[in-house]
Amino acid sequence: MSAPNHPHAQRLTLHNGLTLSLRQVPRLKRCAAFIRVHAGSHDVPATWPGLAHFLEHLFFLGTERFPANDNLMAYVQRHGGQVNARTSERHTDFFFELPVAVFASGLERLCDMLAHPRMNLDEQLREREVLHAEFIAWAREPSAQRQLSLFQPLNPAHPLRAFHAGNRYSLPIPRPAFQQALYDFYRAFYHAANISLSLVGPLPEDELRAMAERFTAPFATGLPRVETRPPVLLTDGETVYQLLDDQRLSLVFAFEQLPEASHAALDVMGHWLNADKPGSLITRLREQHLCNSLKAQVLYHFERQALLHIEFSAAEPIAHNATLISDTFYDWLAFMCAQHHQPALHNEYLLLQQRQLDVSGALELARRDVEQHTPGLSAQGIQALSTLLQQMLPATQAVAGHPWQLPAPNPFLVEPEKPTNAGLIRGQTSAHRGLRTFAQDRLRSRRDHSAMSFSADLPASGHEAAIYLRWRLPASPTDRLLLVLDNSLRALQHDARQAGVELSCSAVGTDWLLKMQGFHAPMPAILEHTLRALHAPVTESGTPPAPPLMPIRQLLKRLPQCSQPASEATLSDAHQAWAAARWNGLAIGLPAATQALIAAALNKAPGTPDADLPAPEQPTQRRWVTEPCDSSEHAVLLFCPAPGGDLAAEAAWRLLAQLAQTPFYQQLRVEQQLGYAVFSGLRQLNGQTGLLFGVQSPHACVAEIFERIRTFLAQLPALVGALDETTFIQMRDAVAQQCLPESLSGPQASELLWQGKMGGHPSDYLKALYTALIRLDPRSTLEAAQQINQPECAWLCLATQPETETFLLGKS
Repeated sequence: MSAPNHPHAQRLTLHNGLTLSLRQVPRLKRCAAFIRVHAGSHDVPATWPGLAHFLEHLFFLGTERFPANDNLMAYVQRHGGQVNARTSERHTDFFFELPVAVFASGLERLCDMLAHPRMNLDEQLREREVLHAEFIAWAREPSAQRQLSLFQPLNPAHPLRAFHAGNRYSLPIPRPAFQQALYDFYRAFYHAANISLSLVGPLPEDELRAMAERFTAPFATGLPRVETRPPVLLTDGETVYQLLDDQRLSLVFAFEQLPEASHAALDVMGHWLNADKPGSLITRLREQHLCNSLKAQVLYHFERQALLHIEFSAAEPIAHNATLISDTFYDWLAFMCAQHHQPALHNEYLLLQQRQLDVSGALELARRDVEQHTPGLSAQGIQALSTLLQQMLPATQAVAGHPWQLPAPNPFLVEPEKPTNAGLIRGQTSAHRGLRTFAQDRLRSRRDHSAMSFSADLPASGHEAAIYLRWRLPASPTDRLLLVLDNSLRALQHDARQAGVELSCSAVGTDWLLKMQGFHAPMPAILEHTLRALHAPVTESGTPPAPPLMPIRQLLKRLPQCSQPASEATLSDAHQAWAAARWNGLAIGLPAATQALIAAALNKAPGTPDADLPAPEQPTQRRWVTEPCDSSEHAVLLFCPAPGGDLAAEAAWRLLAQLAQTPFYQQLRVEQQLGYAVFSGLRQLNGQTGLLFGVQSPHACVAEIFERIRTFLAQLPALVGALDETTFIQMRDAVAQQCLPESLSGPQASELLWQGKMGGHPSDYLKALYTALIRLDPRSTLEAAQQINQPECAWLCLATQPETETFLLGKS
């Protein structure tokens, strides 16, 4: 089967041996760079476990040209981009995304930090403590413990069985032998011939290539890496093993001597195993009340070896159903083995691949290109899929007799039919244009008074769009009702995500929010299916309790819900909730034809449309919310809101967020070593703009964490006062540029516009915010920094322990 008809990336090798991938995508507003160094944790000498991960950390400490306050991380944060890195078993990735105008400077910093790392011993000692805190947090996570148990049956000689995270004891910084090993690893692998670089954006490929050649020139030269085959995964000749863990059953398949194109074959397997719709494997298992969820994931893939993990989860102990689950799975596998050549099975995968390329952002495309996997499923891929299925089937398999069938194709992957010509009704032709009917007048009147606003602030490019629907309920929905609504949308969310639309729902106080972001074309059909599901929600629970999160993630998950107080009354019945609900909404980036289809679908929306639905009421007093977590570590989130509705204050808060980001990280993470999860930034909650500070610590209690954050806030006026005029203007203008539509990705722009609507701002919110930022001066910024520390600033604190005396004293 041929690959999707989609522009391919240009691939070439530079004179220094670096592998370069270039892709121009005119629809994008940002550029991304993705560097893969072909060496990871399994390439480290056994004497120094964690060395590769430690080296990844050291790169971000700054260089002689770009010290910590102007290095890649600080620069990307300053310009509203995203940046990260990851050490895997056999490669290490560094990647970032930035607006086009500042992308070259970001790439320069990325290449400089890899070519000229600063290996200062004092900095190494400090960073080791950060890595040690990260290791402790990781080791305490149930998911990490489960993964370690999954690897226990493997060959003890295989590197998957070894320790690789790194901690205070495996990284003896002062020892000369360790320092020599660190430099040897860097020289052996961090050279041009062992690096792949992918650049993606709206810029011409020649311009991207010129950047790559210029900024990678300082990379050392060397010989390409020769891959060494690791030991076999299993020593007993078996190819699968089974593990039971209370509510989970795991089947782990170990593959050796994988054929060509096995990556695509494993991807197809994951696609069909993870399908959650009528006719799928998990649907059948739920019908038999055997389990609630299924997750298939490739844990490891290198040098023709792979580990495929299939996890079945239930809401109660699963051991007594393990045999039935296993038998049902193998029965389904036998069916798939007989169907693997069917065009229907591969056509949907092909459409899925095409859609992902159509809607992916710059960073995701850059990652795909550096991996150099051909989209679609070739003849080799189909043969590889057949081989995998045959290897997974047991030698003898009893026939269960279930009449399996492939799930229905995802309807949202197919281009919808073109709508009827705008301005005409059924039966009219272009000759009737200009004639009006009572039906048209009634439809126009209904649209004119609709509670759905169609924003023209973003161009209707045909790719990135968003729809927000907010229902004001008469009381707060119960957890049970929220679960019912979530379950009703589960299969729909799965299909929507594959079609390039992220569909989510959430409850805040008495409001219930439905959000769609992504590719505009399937949105009308997805909305129609969603509204139908809400009218008749599924009552069965269907999903097991979510696994516990690390403390800081748990607090972040709870933050939106805690931003509004819940009503004392609750609602447990969906029909009762919708009967008294009022709604309004906002649609962004939709072409005119799609707007008409959305307006028609909204006629089926539950509740009463209300264009004058008031914005959520903003809290005026300080509040502390205690969220206990099953962890020995503690975490704090502190949200400091700007005065509601004041654009000048919001502008100052945005500048303060930018000013605080780097020193907050530097002080609490690097210097004070409070923990590895340390961050700050701007956050908008239900139309309210504020500064958000977060810390998770393996050793500090909540009182100490809060006091460190409060101490930093007290320094904000001094940080503002230390800015000279030139630096202030540069920082202010950079923040202002981040609010222009041309600098924002579709999801960022739509979220800003929705938050503006929630905050009661007019439709020209982006323009007004930009103007307020450009007019910002040092005096008003200093006043804002002082105002944050006053008792009148309605702080919201989420923490894993009860409130502190310091917080109580700050209440008005």
